[in-house]
Amino acid sequence: MIRPVRPVGSDRIVEAELAKLPSMLIANLRLRYRELLRADPPKAFGPDLLRRSIAQRIQERAYGGLSQDSRRLLRQLVKAVRGKPNGKLELPRRIKAGSELVRTWRGTTHRVKVTADGFAFGGETYASLSEIATKIAGTRWNGPRFFGLRTSTAPSGSEDEPNAE
Repeated sequence: MIRPVRPVGSDRIVEAELAKLPSMLIANLRLRYRELLRADPPKAFGPDLLRRSIAQRIQERAYGGLSQDSRRLLRQLVKAVRGKPNGKLELPRRIKAGSELVRTWRGTTHRVKVTADGFAFGGETYASLSEIATKIAGTRWNGPRFFGLRTSTAPSGSEDEPNAE
């Protein structure tokens, strides 16, 4: 998350602003919304949604907004939903450190440990699964696909099929 440098005491200022919100009248909430978001609040927003929107913006200004990666992911999800409104929305998988990926390739089982710094395999640490998949297969592979992490293009029955990255 990108965070601006916070002036000393900003936490107290933010807390004080947030503490005022529950007692504010709807007319004042609409005014504050306009000040902070530079737009008229949606007509459907009642006091609760106005308070939440204002609180979010106050905190975003003080502590920073969403990271570039998070904003990019949200844009991709919105685009996917617009493309197929009644379709299933698939979120990208996140592999937690400590997980183990197992793949049998040409009769040999290979184990990869997910670490905080990348992926451990054969006593070495790699930055990507594709490096490991290529090392195992001897030809370029897309790592997530090789290890079965891509649902729409999971490895087919043939374990010898190379994948384009």
